[in-house]
Amino acid sequence: MTGPAPECVTLAEGLREMRSRTGLSLAALAERTAYSKSSWERYLNGKKPVPRQAVEVLCTMAGEPAGRLLALWELADTEWSGRARHTLRPAQPSPTSPPGPALVPADAVGATGVPRRARRQGLFLAGTGVVAVAILTALSLRSAGATGSPTGLASPTLDPVPGCQGKACDGKDPKPMACGLPGRVDSLGPPHHTSTGTEVEIRYSKVCAASWGRIWHSEVGDMIEVSAPGTRPRRVVIRSTADTGAYRFTPMIGGSNRTGLRLCFTPAGATGRECFDS
Repeated sequence: MTGPAPECVTLAEGLREMRSRTGLSLAALAERTAYSKSSWERYLNGKKPVPRQAVEVLCTMAGEPAGRLLALWELADTEWSGRARHTLRPAQPSPTSPPGPALVPADAVGATGVPRRARRQGLFLAGTGVVAVAILTALSLRSAGATGSPTGLASPTLDPVPGCQGKACDGKDPKPMACGLPGRVDSLGPPHHTSTGTEVEIRYSKVCAASWGRIWHSEVGDMIEVSAPGTRPRRVVIRSTADTGAYRFTPMIGGSNRTGLRLCFTPAGATGRECFDS
């Protein structure tokens, strides 16, 4: 009986490393995301295909770029979906071809004259090339599946159920709760252009019945705050240059009532505010 594919094992190892960087237990991960404790246990141990969204959420919570793990996910997903079985196998040598001399690794015979570090670098470069080819193969197979070629088993879902709804979303982050996925969220009115060039808007998710504020083109020190009558205001402050180049969100205000929402922007180093109503 064969075990999990090496690609799936490598991804699970990477996920466990990322989880350890968050410092969160499985129960804490379940509380902060749209995935249950048992699901996280299966994902981290390679027992169950992991959704791409879960990989992205885990990297976000660990404060790490997702590129490396997403590349591993592409390879693992090719195995899970069965697309790897459609990869052409390399041609086998003719049975009449005379066998060549066996190649013996230099380390196995105690060869001298080649620094150990150089040999390690050579092996690393060779391994990097193999991974690059494998990633390109996975991507080409994914494209082939999209155009109607056989794809085998279905891939794991990329659209998880919401992690909260209504008042249960109050104070939680919309991204790990899967409330801000495409098709699940709308802007309440057009984006607002502030006097400094920063853009802000109020977002609302029907499936989560919750609202939050979004800011982009910001500067370090900018702040937005979203509020509604009878609720605690929620805010986010831009604290680093990395935050200025991406969308940033306030925690959510739970509740299906979209009226009375207000978003206020305070620019860095200033006391004046610009406010916008939904």
